[in-house]
Amino acid sequence: MTTTPKTILITGCSSGIGHTTAVELKKRGHRVIATARKAEDVAHLAQSGFDALQLDLTDSASIHAAVDAVLALTDGKLDALFNNGAYGQPGAVEDLSRDALREQFETNFFGTHELTNLLIPIMRRQGYGRIIYNSSVLGLVAMTYRGAYNASKFALEGLADTLRLELHNSGVHVCLIEPGPILSNFRHNAMRQYSKHINAEASFHRHTYQAMAARLQKEGPAAPFTLPATAVAKKVAHALEAKRPKIRYYVTFPTYLFAYLKRLLPVAWLDVLLRQV
Repeated sequence: MTTTPKTILITGCSSGIGHTTAVELKKRGHRVIATARKAEDVAHLAQSGFDALQLDLTDSASIHAAVDAVLALTDGKLDALFNNGAYGQPGAVEDLSRDALREQFETNFFGTHELTNLLIPIMRRQGYGRIIYNSSVLGLVAMTYRGAYNASKFALEGLADTLRLELHNSGVHVCLIEPGPILSNFRHNAMRQYSKHINAEASFHRHTYQAMAARLQKEGPAAPFTLPATAVAKKVAHALEAKRPKIRYYVTFPTYLFAYLKRLLPVAWLDVLLRQV
């Protein structure tokens, strides 16, 4: 696809989908402003040739400082935002504390929302822009022991759908990327949060947690139909470059399957399938 080079801000570029997408878009001739939470990751991104900034989605001051830095780099303009930064908090709903849920939403929802709202006025004044959210198959269907992440992605999808309606005729397009299993550090980060917030030995679900912890620590793909992060990067590239981007981009076979089954099956039947996943 031939396109004019664009400037895009990406959150969560330390590894996985964010880093791979940054590399892919830079390769395609776009200017990528790549952000990460840790100083060492920002330094690595800078060494790789990106405009690199520190951005912690749990910290309003960090978000505001990053936006100021972006606008200074771009003379007050920005073509696109890819809201990618997120993590997964494993655990049964009954074992999730208020603090665990709050932390999940601070990164996956509230920080993303604050960042987006700071950039919408810029895009409105320009009369164009792309706001791309990295959601998940778990923003479409709920799966056991993923309640915190499910909730954050369901909330993100509702916010994005509403924003799309409100930005009609503004020239700003809102797109949702919905991956299924992708090869990344996601499970490693989830294991850290599991260890921090879940008291497995005191839980009714302790036997299930043993198998879950083993899966989280497994090297390589832990689920069928896992794809590399480049599969997501290609969808983001289309959302950025297409004259008429799609509203939703499904990535991996499980996402296509469950999106279809959600429309086709009665809820009780779909529940039977989801309990087996």
